[in-house]
Amino acid sequence: MILIILLIVGGVVGVIVVALLLRRSKKRSDHQSSTTMDTIIPRVTYQRLHRATNGFSAENLIGSGNFSSVYKGILDESVVGIMQIAVKVLKLQVKGASKSFVAECEALRHIRHRNLVKLLTCCSSIDHQGHDFKAVIYEFMTNGNLHNWLHQSCRSTIGHEENNMQPRRSLNIRQRLDIAIDVASALDYLHNQSGMPLIHCDLKPSNVLLDEEFVAHLGDFGLERFMQADATHVLTSIQSSSSTVKGTLGYIPPEYATGSKSSTYGDVYSYGILLLETFMGKSPTDEIFKDGLNLHDFVKMAVPEQVMNVCDPTLLLCLEYKDGVPINCSEKVIEECLCSVLRIGIACSMELAEERKDIANVLKELHLIRNALFSNQRRSEI
Repeated sequence: MILIILLIVGGVVGVIVVALLLRRSKKRSDHQSSTTMDTIIPRVTYQRLHRATNGFSAENLIGSGNFSSVYKGILDESVVGIMQIAVKVLKLQVKGASKSFVAECEALRHIRHRNLVKLLTCCSSIDHQGHDFKAVIYEFMTNGNLHNWLHQSCRSTIGHEENNMQPRRSLNIRQRLDIAIDVASALDYLHNQSGMPLIHCDLKPSNVLLDEEFVAHLGDFGLERFMQADATHVLTSIQSSSSTVKGTLGYIPPEYATGSKSSTYGDVYSYGILLLETFMGKSPTDEIFKDGLNLHDFVKMAVPEQVMNVCDPTLLLCLEYKDGVPINCSEKVIEECLCSVLRIGIACSMELAEERKDIANVLKELHLIRNALFSNQRRSEI
């Protein structure tokens, strides 16, 4: 009887000891995981971001989408070496937004490219009302986005403010070529160089951000936009809704509307539309495109005879001239350059995915065009 009691007591003690050891081990593991994450991505508090954005005020709002709002901010003291920041605040009331925060941080900390918007840090906290708060913090782009440069009739002297509006300054042909190459470089990295195919799924001018030297940086990466190939190289999303067509009207490839899976060639289609828009100065949703006419067909009908008549006239305004002639390039060379660029845009935006160019080849061709046009010139300034 005594032996039985001792065995029971010993068993209970053993269970308690094992439970305590497991609990201690879990705490140590959680602490190590948290420490590792903080080392990789230093975090800032909600309070600091609240101060940096003036309480997430409307004046600091850069843009807003279905899943997030982005604010311009200035840190009181920089923990990441850059004072001006862009704070992407997740709309956590939207289903899946919280998971998108984790996925976006995880994906972006593994990719590095000069033409991708740089992830600086993140914040997972509680706001003043006691609600969950999650934000991703990026490097702020001084010259705003490509859409504003192409379409706004006027703009502010710095970035995104609506006050102190001045007449619009235009991007010249060299700058547009540089931007086109920058975006193609970013896509080539995502599609072919990053270790696994990554798909943007919402490529458009407003997601192309320009720094102080007008170098383009591709941004706005959400959870649903990161894709990876499985063992059979079939592209599937980390999280997506089969009933939702991802992208923006005018830039969505035709196959997405019929239920096809996202692919690198979907990005190429969007890039083709963006390229045509950059040099034509016309949005794919412009009011002139109706009754079956679209940007792709409009440009296709204009090349080559009417190129100089239909392209954005402002792209030639800032070229360096001497005695009425562009320096280092004749008008004929400029016309040939525009035809070549627009033909690439047409080839990228073909209706059938299999007929579109690969982004790596697009990048090579654009480099050749730029070298032929401006072989002896540096990146020009506005």
